Amino acid sequence: MAKKSVATLQTSSKKLTKAIKMVKKNGSNNYSFVESIIQSDKVNEWLSKK
Repeated sequence: MAKKSVATLQTSSKKLTKAIKMVKKNGSNNYSFVESIIQSDKVNEWLSKK
């Protein structure tokens, strides 16, 4: 399960998006959240990585 934030950040000519991914920790039932600010066109690629 992954979420993409609604707001996009715009600096110079690049559009950036803050993406938040929920990741299950190995060997336990706990989840953690990983956040990253990346270019808008690379969001789906980043979310599909495990």
